[in-house]
Amino acid sequence: MENNQPIIIKRVKKYAGGHHGGSWKIAFADFATAMMAFFLVLWLLSTATPEQKIAIAGYFKDPVGFTESGTPYIIDLGGSPTLAPESTLNPEVKSQPQPDKVTVDAEQVEGMAELVEKERLELLLQELQNKVDENPQLQKFKDQILFEITQDGLRIQIMDAENRPMFDSGSARLKPYFEDILLAMADTIKAVPNKISISGHTDAKPYSGTGDFGNWELSANRANAARRALVAGSYPDAQVARVVGYASSALFDRENPFNPVNRRIDIVVLTKKAQRAIEGEQGAEPAPVPTQGLGGPGEVPTPPADPNALPADKEPLPAHELRERLNLFDDPAPKPAVPAK
Repeated sequence: MENNQPIIIKRVKKYAGGHHGGSWKIAFADFATAMMAFFLVLWLLSTATPEQKIAIAGYFKDPVGFTESGTPYIIDLGGSPTLAPESTLNPEVKSQPQPDKVTVDAEQVEGMAELVEKERLELLLQELQNKVDENPQLQKFKDQILFEITQDGLRIQIMDAENRPMFDSGSARLKPYFEDILLAMADTIKAVPNKISISGHTDAKPYSGTGDFGNWELSANRANAARRALVAGSYPDAQVARVVGYASSALFDRENPFNPVNRRIDIVVLTKKAQRAIEGEQGAEPAPVPTQGLGGPGEVPTPPADPNALPADKEPLPAHELRERLNLFDDPAPKPAVPAK
């Protein structure tokens, strides 16, 4: 008997991978955004001050106090919450007064002032260095000019060279190039309010002149000549705190006392602390009051001494000798006094 039942063949198509759609990406993006916002809130809370935390909490407890204030937002453009204490219902906000002034310790004020002054002197040093580098006339004497920051301030040292002295030999007459250096620096130095100290130095070679004039007088004369050049360059004379001569007592090259670099002019732009030390503002003790000659018991009072009187063992000087001694700082090398006939 023949079987006429039809044969059915099912063919199943197989795919490498099914398509699941893109909805999971949206869910993952929402999750990542929420985590980013969560960590951002944690970071803001970790950096907020206690006052800012109280103000933020006050907004959620009483939004009315904020909506009636100067800004409708929780945080204004300045970065701090703006409250309306008269309208808020939050007692914590009312009980936190905002300080009008911040108390600063005197030592902190002095430390900040010294820091600002140091930055000012460093800027001045850079400005002077740039002026020397950019000025063709000063660039030739770059090796003779030194700048450094010390505890007393910015020190500018202008030194002699073997073939380029700053002054005529044995005198306080400035060379033209040294005048140009001082005139160029005067305009820059006067930009800061600090006062200056000018000192003159010589080498250890004894002064060859005669009379009472020596290296001490010569160094003081040269420092004063440098002061006059700065004043001629529009530097205020009232800003000069001290002019002093050191002779050879502070050599630059101690191993070679006759080195030309020992002949130099130092200009120090003083710090306020160094200026007070020079001007005697550190609270000097008053001079003791003498007890002799004031009319004590059994003592005859003595009249006060005349400060202009000469010592008993000194005779009045002749007029010509007195005139020469008064002009000691005007003449580079005064002549010896002629004995009175």
